[in-house]
Amino acid sequence: MTNVLFNAPVKVYRMSTPEHECPWGLRAINLLSEHSIPFEDILLRSQTEVNTFKDQYGVSTTPQIFVGDQRLGGYSDLTKYFSVQAITPEYSYTPVIALFSTAGLVALSTSLGLTGFMGISLSMLASLKLMDIDSFTTSFKKYDLITQRFQHYGKIYPFAELAIGLGFLSNIAPLFTGVGSLILGMSGAVSVFKAVYIDKMALNCACIGGNSKAPLGIVSFAENGIMTIMGAMLIFSSLSPQSLKSMRSPNPVSPEIDYHPVHKLACPIYSTTSFTGKRSINCIALPAFFRRDSLTKGA
Repeated sequence: MTNVLFNAPVKVYRMSTPEHECPWGLRAINLLSEHSIPFEDILLRSQTEVNTFKDQYGVSTTPQIFVGDQRLGGYSDLTKYFSVQAITPEYSYTPVIALFSTAGLVALSTSLGLTGFMGISLSMLASLKLMDIDSFTTSFKKYDLITQRFQHYGKIYPFAELAIGLGFLSNIAPLFTGVGSLILGMSGAVSVFKAVYIDKMALNCACIGGNSKAPLGIVSFAENGIMTIMGAMLIFSSLSPQSLKSMRSPNPVSPEIDYHPVHKLACPIYSTTSFTGKRSINCIALPAFFRRDSLTKGA
């Protein structure tokens, strides 16, 4: 392929849409400019144009460089022709591993279980997004289908994620928490699947903020999948007969006699069940200061 670039007009087909400016296309035209090679820069302005181009020439990625009627290849092929070192994408799963490991250890040490782990993880993820919400929105818009239609959704998302995380931790309004988790998880999973496995886009994941180096892929899809499953489980548990019965009957049951574990005194036990299903037990014969959340029988 000696001197092939000098024998015919050069054309560069690259993706350039409002949602995504292909970095490899920019690197390809910069490399041609550095070697003083004239070229025609042909922009593919929509995902439809990108897909049509790929089908027409039987390629799976862009950019693509053509010399006359001959296809040279993509950015990597161009660097090989010029015998220069190709720039490789900087991806790292370290931030993702660190975040979920920390959330897991906190949930384990506090005995919060799976829902606690989910709540801590979502709250931490939301806080990272809120640190630079504009950067997150810009990165998120590249692949999220809802944000591409409604730009304000990108700025609402971190707050919604934080609310859902706190909902998992507090068990307040579990039905709303479950519905929110289900909606965010399903929409996110569909967006990631389309961007990565259908459109073949090489992007960074905005899950830990807009400046993340974590690649958009299986981890992002799994994260949204877990949100979907946890949301569905929470909805199911909230609509179970036992939960519905407790929501309809929040009144206390008749007191029973038990022994206070510290003072060894017999006292009426006042038991209530909240709408979340949590049972609260108190000795109503003692001042509130001496009451305990749980009592054990016997001296």
